[in-house]
Amino acid sequence: MTSDPRLARLLGGADLRWLVDRVRRRAEHGQPPGGAVTLTGATPAQRDAVDRLLGRRTRPGATVSVRLEDVDEVLRSSGVHPGGLVSAVVALAGPLRDLAAVASASETAWRAAFAPVDGAVERRPELRPWRDALHTTGSVRRLAGDPTDAAELLAACAAVLAALPPEPEAMGRFAERVLGSAHALDDGRPLTGLVFGAARALGGTGDGEGAAWRREVWASVGLLRDELSTTVLALGLPGDHRSATGRMLGALADSGEPAVLTLRQLTRDPPALPGIMMSVCENPVVVAQAADRLGPGASPLVCVSGHPGAAAMLLLRLAVRSGAQLRYHGDFDWGGLRIGNVLFGRLPVTPWRFDAVAYRAALTTGPGRPITGTPVEASWDPQLKEAMRATGQAVEEERVVDILVDDLSRS
Repeated sequence: MTSDPRLARLLGGADLRWLVDRVRRRAEHGQPPGGAVTLTGATPAQRDAVDRLLGRRTRPGATVSVRLEDVDEVLRSSGVHPGGLVSAVVALAGPLRDLAAVASASETAWRAAFAPVDGAVERRPELRPWRDALHTTGSVRRLAGDPTDAAELLAACAAVLAALPPEPEAMGRFAERVLGSAHALDDGRPLTGLVFGAARALGGTGDGEGAAWRREVWASVGLLRDELSTTVLALGLPGDHRSATGRMLGALADSGEPAVLTLRQLTRDPPALPGIMMSVCENPVVVAQAADRLGPGASPLVCVSGHPGAAAMLLLRLAVRSGAQLRYHGDFDWGGLRIGNVLFGRLPVTPWRFDAVAYRAALTTGPGRPITGTPVEASWDPQLKEAMRATGQAVEEERVVDILVDDLSRS
């Protein structure tokens, strides 16, 4: 780049390019042009070029060290470039970049790109851990590459979060309505991965894997990937004659047999549920025992079968809207308390023999199994966690199933 042939001959050769580049990087990062720089694995030509520049005897070895002050002195004292080393590098390789300013502008652009997501967090604080993880892991920077593409990606993500449906909706229909394409949230897309992480934060779905778990995560925020695979188990739900689902429930209740309801039935042909007391359990064994012992005499019972899926949550919401009262019992272990926190946090539920008093009573029939895992607060009974930690025993629903079934008897 320089028009000075002497400078080009002295410092501009290919064998000294590494030296010019080192000085340039230092200057662009605001470092002083002093101290030593070292090149390991130097070729004989590179070693000779340095020795000629500094006027010293050739040194053996594959490592070359150069004091930048010595190069600066050569340039000034020889009159080749009185401005010194940094000025010579600019003359040879062009103007320096202000990397600090470039970095600052980049960070400003990245902050602006995250603004739509930050707004979503303001509206839904439970998204904060998800948003913080996007920053700390750098996942958006890897997916998008630059702030411009990131801004488009995060704006679409924020639009999805703002439009999550209050009632379950098919994923394809939702994507077409909000994003303009029914395939915008197909698996494998960067946007899908971001929204899925947010859905986990919003829905409170625990860790898992596999297609069924992914469907439950999406369903927890109202997006349905499969209306038929997501089901809920029930017993004794009174039917109605206005819907096919209601007629099915009526027939099964009259015969005392459990019913398996799909998410499709509950969204497209929901039954009319009366305002009654509805019991909710965690494990299917309670439904089976109630059906065996009580048959048609069993009062309404819904089983969430572990972490409540979309079908279970929708059925319980339909019941609440009809005026039903809900009471819940689950396993006395940390996982059971987590499930309880989900239900008590989202629905007007009361405990059904699911508090510290009932826990201690269950232990009088014999020891439980050792409780493992991280302790969990029970939002409905602060004393339950301490009682479970004190005994170190877990009590599953199977232990108290006879008592629960007695409660379900219509008589």
